[in-house]
Amino acid sequence: MAVKMESHKLSASGKEKASDALPLPLYLTNGVFFTLFFSVVYFLLLRWREKIRNSIPLHVVSLSEISAIVVFLASFIYLLGFFGISFVQSLILPRSPHDEISDEDDEILIDDLMLKEDSRAAPCAAAAPPPKIISDPLPEEDEEIVKSVVDGKIPSYALESKLGDCRRAASIRREALQRITGKSLAGLPLEGFNYEAILGQCCEMPVGYVQIPVGIAGPLLLDGVEYSVPMATTEGCLVASTNRGCKAIMASGGATSTVHRDGMTRAPVVRFGSAKRAAELKLFLEEPLNFETLSLVFNSSSRFGRLQKIKCAIAGKNLYIRFTCSTGDAMGMNMVSKGVQNVLDFLVNQFPDMDVLGISGNYCSDKKPAAVNWIEGRGKSVVCEAIIKEEVVSKVLKTDVASLVELNMLKNLTGSAMAGALGGFNAHASNIVSAVYIATGQDPAQNVESSHCITMMEAINGGKDLHVSVSMPSIEVGTVGGGTQLASQSACLNLLGVKGASKEVPGSNSRLLATIVAGSVLAGELSLMSAIAAGQLVKSHMKYNRSSKDVTKLTSST
Repeated sequence: MAVKMESHKLSASGKEKASDALPLPLYLTNGVFFTLFFSVVYFLLLRWREKIRNSIPLHVVSLSEISAIVVFLASFIYLLGFFGISFVQSLILPRSPHDEISDEDDEILIDDLMLKEDSRAAPCAAAAPPPKIISDPLPEEDEEIVKSVVDGKIPSYALESKLGDCRRAASIRREALQRITGKSLAGLPLEGFNYEAILGQCCEMPVGYVQIPVGIAGPLLLDGVEYSVPMATTEGCLVASTNRGCKAIMASGGATSTVHRDGMTRAPVVRFGSAKRAAELKLFLEEPLNFETLSLVFNSSSRFGRLQKIKCAIAGKNLYIRFTCSTGDAMGMNMVSKGVQNVLDFLVNQFPDMDVLGISGNYCSDKKPAAVNWIEGRGKSVVCEAIIKEEVVSKVLKTDVASLVELNMLKNLTGSAMAGALGGFNAHASNIVSAVYIATGQDPAQNVESSHCITMMEAINGGKDLHVSVSMPSIEVGTVGGGTQLASQSACLNLLGVKGASKEVPGSNSRLLATIVAGSVLAGELSLMSAIAAGQLVKSHMKYNRSSKDVTKLTSST
């Protein structure tokens, strides 16, 4: 390595080269050895053929043959050293794309080669220095803060409170992160985002934001009103497929929906010294005469939170108490948690031996697939249906009613049962739920239970038309709080006409959003099932979901 670097320096500065020691120029010397090598090989092959013909032993050699063998070995060693070693080195240490290296570039080249050589993991090797991160120069004051963050003198999470400028804090945190990790964040946008809007409620320690394209499916004709549905996704075909389903629904007169249950849940877990005492509290909570008192305690913490019911499950000395309450236009997790805390404080006075182990005991159940949500519901329970005419099935969906009914039975119902599905009796409800959730500022993790869905298809009117429905027992959405107030997400809610809280009927905006989610799922189910029945699924994904464009080059050129 050092010898090769030195030869580069000598060549660049015009000093003596190693090849200058040869009696002839390098290209003539190579020519001589090439000629000798092939000449003696040809000579030896001729002599050996004559010996074989005349039955002369090969080990009996003449002086000329000895000389030829010596010349052969010498030329072979020369050619191996000249070409073979260079070839091996080219595999280990690729040459610079430039033939000559200036003195100013020597240090950079050596650093790059050393980084490549020493980047291997070895317990006794010294850590390789991080690559240099190219970024815009910072003001002197910010540079000092970055160094303090890198040195651990200033906690990264405290930058907003220390500086009072969220945009500046994000920039400094980003630069410090690059220096600490040695990794560039050049592709992650920083500008064009309101960091003040997320402080203390949406995201901590931001260093930028991720861009997700938003497409529009629709119009979706639902309950007599047309909606353009925003969907944030990076999956090709998803918006186009949902849009086709919306077209089929529109051409058939639209879909109808019903919200038949609306209540957010929270289930703490408490423990007693005996199972008998746990059972006594269970009976106390389920006694109708006590519900009014518990409701007053629960409702005291919110204008919109109203206790609806209490359901208990006992496991030995442990009791799981599932509270359900209305939450207005908010998704309501914080609202119900505050009410639950009020009730627990009240119960401690009635049952002093009660030990509260956790405000959530997973009997709620939040962000996890659970039968209790599938059966009891959580958030908004919605059913949405439509009758798709025979000609629409044929012309728009490119299939027939009988094929859709049979496929739905074997795939969504029987196939899901064979797989032991929990709330997954559908084709791809989570696809649409996730896309609408991200676009409208919902909690994406609640896609887990919100995607519980059973899709039903039935031939009606003598087998001519198709009745299709989706039943979704736990759609968890809100139009106020959390990410709904961010500019992009707020714009998508405004597009749907459900932005903010309803002043006329509290909770109506969030319920309407839940029906739009269910209607969009209905459109998505209808289109995907038709594509599968018609054998179009693979073809469409190969066409729209396998781009050969180099996105990084497109991004860097703009």
